[in-house]
Amino acid sequence: MLRLDRRRVLHFNVTAHPTAEWTARQLVEAFSEEEAPARFVVRDRDKVYGERFQQVTEVLGIEEVITAARTPWQNPYAERIIGSLRRDCLDHVIVLDEQHLLRILRDYFGYYNESRCHLSLAGDAPEGRKRQGPELGRVIAVSQVGGLHHRYERRAA
Repeated sequence: MLRLDRRRVLHFNVTAHPTAEWTARQLVEAFSEEEAPARFVVRDRDKVYGERFQQVTEVLGIEEVITAARTPWQNPYAERIIGSLRRDCLDHVIVLDEQHLLRILRDYFGYYNESRCHLSLAGDAPEGRKRQGPELGRVIAVSQVGGLHHRYERRAA
């Protein structure tokens, strides 16, 4: 689940066999008790968005926006994050099992939300970062996603 205003990943999960029930449960889990559900969910015409998923969106008061068939350009934010995930992460690792994939995705989405620069956000990350002036010390590299990426920050010596 991706929040469009800041390109922030809200929720993710992995299964080998997605069903409408599983997908509906992911929609519910995407929002905490304090956070109101989204007004809209943009989705394609996959059968995984079955009757149960539609019932949950109705109960949550979320309007479904369904893209036309075979038109990935109608959901560019989802297409962009899928491409970034593949290029920045999954093309560089061998996934051993479901738990390993979950760990990789947790690390990557932490990096994506907290550190990765986005041009559409004026070079900021989805969760925002404070500017660090030279008075905070020298620049160091902080390894992320198992060393695939780095975040640079200032720390006192």
